[in-house]
Amino acid sequence: MANRKPFVVVGVDLAGSPRRPTGVCVLRGLRAETRVVFSDEEILNSVKQARSDLVPIDAPLSLPKGRETIHDRSGEHFRDCDRELQRRGIRFFPMTIGPMRMLTERGLALKAKIEGMGYRTVECFPGAAQDVWGIPRQHRDLEGLRAGLTRLGVRGVLDAATSDELDAVTAALVGRWLLLGKGEMLGGERGILIPSCRRKNSSTRRDR
Repeated sequence: MANRKPFVVVGVDLAGSPRRPTGVCVLRGLRAETRVVFSDEEILNSVKQARSDLVPIDAPLSLPKGRETIHDRSGEHFRDCDRELQRRGIRFFPMTIGPMRMLTERGLALKAKIEGMGYRTVECFPGAAQDVWGIPRQHRDLEGLRAGLTRLGVRGVLDAATSDELDAVTAALVGRWLLLGKGEMLGGERGILIPSCRRKNSSTRRDR
C-alpha cells in the first residue's frame, strides 16, 4: 500500500489585536515550522500556502446560547464546552470578560474567512491540551512545555520558539490528533477540541 500523504495542520495561537504577535505553526506530519505574524492576511496566507487539512485556532469560535454578538449581554455567560472544561477542572478565561471579547470578535471573523477559502477550522485551547497531556502550560514552565512537545514526537526547531509559537504547535498537534481519531470536541463540532487520551496511555503509539 502506498504511503499516505502526511496530514498538514496549521495551528494558530491568535492574539486579540493585530498589533500583538500571533503564533502560527505549520505541522506536516510531526515536523513543525513556526513563525510569528500579526495581520489576518499573514495568517490566511499561511493556511493557503500550506493547503491545510485542518486549522485549529486558539480563540473562541462560537457564542453562548442567546447571544447574537459577543457584546450582547442578554444570553448565557458560558457555552456547553466551557461548562465541560469546568467539570474537568481545566482553568480558562471566560470569553465574555474584557480582552476575551476582542479575541472572540477576531476569531469569529477569521474563522469565516478561512472557511470561505474552503478550509476546516476548529476551536482549541492549548492550555487544556497541555493539561490533558500532562505537560506544563507556557506561563508556568516554557522549557518544560518545549520538552513536553518534543516527547510527544514533534520535530523541528523548537529551541528558539516563542511562547506564542509553542502554543501554536500545541494547537496544531491536537488538531493532528483529531484527524487521527484521538481528539474530542467538547460540546460538539462548535465546541473546543482537546486530546481524547493522556500521553501516558499513548506513548507506545507515537505517530511519525
